[in-house]
Amino acid sequence: MPKSDLTIGSLMPKKVPPSTAFGQRLTSLRTARGLTQVELAQKVGSSQRAISRYETIAEFPPTPVLVDLAKALDVTTDELLGLKPPPKPKKVREDSEARRIWKKFQLVMSLPEKDRRAVIRLVNSLVGSTSIRKAS
Repeated sequence: MPKSDLTIGSLMPKKVPPSTAFGQRLTSLRTARGLTQVELAQKVGSSQRAISRYETIAEFPPTPVLVDLAKALDVTTDELLGLKPPPKPKKVREDSEARRIWKKFQLVMSLPEKDRRAVIRLVNSLVGSTSIRKAS
C-alpha cells in the first residue's frame, strides 16, 4: 500500500457494537465509569482483547472473571448480569472529565520548570477570564 493511501482509519480496527445484552451492559457500565477497555482489563488482570470479546461476541465471561468485572465496575454480579437494574450513575461525565484533566496535569509535572510555570500561567489566565465573563 503506498504511503499516501494510509490513513488513521485504515490502521485502527473497526468498532463492533455489542451483540448481546451482557455486552451492552458491560460496555455501558465501563464507559459510565470513564474507563477504556485497556483500563478495565488492567483492573481485572486481563487483556483488552478479552474485554472486547466480552463486550462484543461472548455470551458471558467465566464466573471468576464475572466477579472481578463486577468489583472493578463497583456493581453486583446480579447488576452486571442484568438480574437487577444497575445503580443510577453519579455525575459520570464530570468524573471522567476530571480524571482526564488530572492525568494531563500529572504529565505537566514531568515538564521542565519553565514550561510548568507557563502552563500554570495559561490556566490561571483562562480561569480568570472565564470568571470575569460570568460576573459580567
